Amino acid sequence: MRVSVVGAGLGGLALAQGLRGAGIEADVFERDPGIVARFQGYRLVLNPIGFQAVRNCLPTRWHPLLDEIVMDASAEQLILDPQLNEIGRLGAGRTGIVVDRQVLRHLLLTGLTVHTDAALTGYDVLADGKVRARFARCDPATADLLVGADGVTSAVRGVLSPHTTPTDTGVRFVIGRTPLTDEFAALSKAFGSKIAGDGVSLLLGAMRFRTSPKQAAEQLAPEVTLPDFGDYVRWAMILPPNSSLEDLTAQDAVLSRMEGWHPALRALIEQADPDNSTLLSIRVVKPGERWASGPVTLLGDAIHATSPTGGNGANTALRDADLLRRCLIEVDEGRRDLRNAVDDYERQMFEYGALAVRSSVEKLPAFAPEAKLS
Repeated sequence: MRVSVVGAGLGGLALAQGLRGAGIEADVFERDPGIVARFQGYRLVLNPIGFQAVRNCLPTRWHPLLDEIVMDASAEQLILDPQLNEIGRLGAGRTGIVVDRQVLRHLLLTGLTVHTDAALTGYDVLADGKVRARFARCDPATADLLVGADGVTSAVRGVLSPHTTPTDTGVRFVIGRTPLTDEFAALSKAFGSKIAGDGVSLLLGAMRFRTSPKQAAEQLAPEVTLPDFGDYVRWAMILPPNSSLEDLTAQDAVLSRMEGWHPALRALIEQADPDNSTLLSIRVVKPGERWASGPVTLLGDAIHATSPTGGNGANTALRDADLLRRCLIEVDEGRRDLRNAVDDYERQMFEYGALAVRSSVEKLPAFAPEAKLS
């Protein structure tokens, strides 16, 4: 069996790794001109389901390395004012496993065949039931299954389920990271909490590596090459819907809304890495009506993009990858046919995917009260 995966995000790469480990051929096609062509490096919190899904998809020999590049995290989820005084609580404290997205992505890329600059233009279901994917600058690829793991603007979804389209909440946020130095020790109680300003929310999260990723790979899995990162603070400012940034840089857009804030907070933004600071929009994709199961399916944000305020986007994509991996292994072992396996995957994925989107949207007003949620 052969699988074509469109999209080299965490979900698509986890699926490809899981299939590769089971002896199933999997090729990954990425529309970006290179693997590190754009910023994808911020901190993630994985819940037990998401973290176990990663472990299931990776070779067991890499599990010690995975355990070394993550950290346990807990946060009180306070609400603070711009002077770092506690003024409320977001809810129950949150725990999980913290990992750097870019580090995890490099681990998942190891050993895979990834075709970059491969933008999907369409696909054809052939008479024998296989599917041929067509690309703008890449030779066509024929496989038993085509998986669209290509994000909110999924080209695969545009053909498979054209009525399923993203909803723009109108909310924008600026995200970036700053090296974690002793200067920012005073901010520790703000990690995992919300700082509420005038119409904006600032969220901070610490990424502390047990061992630097590069060093950990050299010691535990020499065939893996990981980025040479140090500890950092991930910050994100959620802006009011349809905010005008007036051609400001990401850092200036944040600083312009922090007049009179605690000096340590302003210094955190001033000392951020400009190459890892960017403006993003919050769009969601709600799973709609099921399509007829066949040799094409979707995974992750391509079918259930969530608001980041839910903290469940990566977790749900990784859950998809692990579930689809297990279904396809059963096909490869002759225990079920492909159509039945894909139908089973989609039935379960639609159910928990819709719940993840709904949960994330319900939490968005706590950070952006004027968000458009219809």
